[in-house]
Parts: sequence; structure tokens; C-alpha cells
Amino acid sequence: MTDITPAPPRRPILGALGVVCTHIEGEDCVILVKRKNPPNAGTWGFPGGHVELGETAAEAAARELFEETGVIAEPGAQLMTLDVIPRNADGTVGGQYFLVATLCHYMSGQPVPDDDALEARWVPVVRIEDLGLELLDRVADLARLAQIAWREEPRVAPNAPIT
Repeated sequence: MTDITPAPPRRPILGALGVVCTHIEGEDCVILVKRKNPPNAGTWGFPGGHVELGETAAEAAARELFEETGVIAEPGAQLMTLDVIPRNADGTVGGQYFLVATLCHYMSGQPVPDDDALEARWVPVVRIEDLGLELLDRVADLARLAQIAWREEPRVAPNAPIT
């Protein structure tokens, strides 16, 4: 039988995460999506994806946020770069990703999942680890960092209920 497992990329892949933080009904909240497809199916994380040729990481973050949730936001400051190196079952490197997390300032829309997500919603930062969500690595840390950065430069908050 032929092994059809794809070979890992030969070079790291650049991705972008759109991290929106805003104040809703008395709480600072971020948008998270529940992944529908592998890798990480069933886990919660920030909207994100590949940076396209010719676009900045900040532009990609805002685009991916809109594509995955329908929320329109203006990209702001870079929050951090995550170095993700998934391993195969045998311990070999399965790929490598540099994910540039960008604070995006909410403009309009409510989170609605696209075809790649099971759910998309506002999640209170202070309760992010208490909601029983299976979070991807560093999501809670990144949410708190976004909250701090957003408080330094807040924008208009949406009139949206917490679900």
C-alpha cells in the first residue's frame, strides 16, 4: 500500500491571526472560532490563515477575520509572532508556521462561522479559561495581551450580546 501522507513543507509558512478585542455588556471580549477541519478540528482559536503574496501580515489578519467571521475590523499593532512546529506521531517535524497575531479594531458585523468553522463568537477575556472550551495553545495568553493593547487604544464597541 502506498503512503499518501503529504510531505511537510520544506520551509516555514507565514500565517496571520486577526485578534479583535472590544467591550461588550461590561466585559472585554475577543472573537474566537471553533475549527471544523484538521488540523485542530474542534478546538477554539483566533481567526487566521495564510498571508497572500503582496499583502502584509496585518492586511491578511483583517482579511482572514472577515472571511472566517464576517466581522470587519481595522488592523492595528502586531501583538506577537507564534512559532508553531507540529510533530507527527513518530516525533518528526510535521511542518512549521510563523503566525503573526495582529490586534484588529472592531468596525462592524457579528461573528458568524464560515465553511471552515463550526462556531464563531465573542468570548469574555476574564472567563476564557473557565468556559470549558478546548483552546489551542497560547489562546488565553494572546487574549490577555490583546486586552492590554486594546485598552491602550480602545475603539467603538459593538452592541452585541455575549453568547
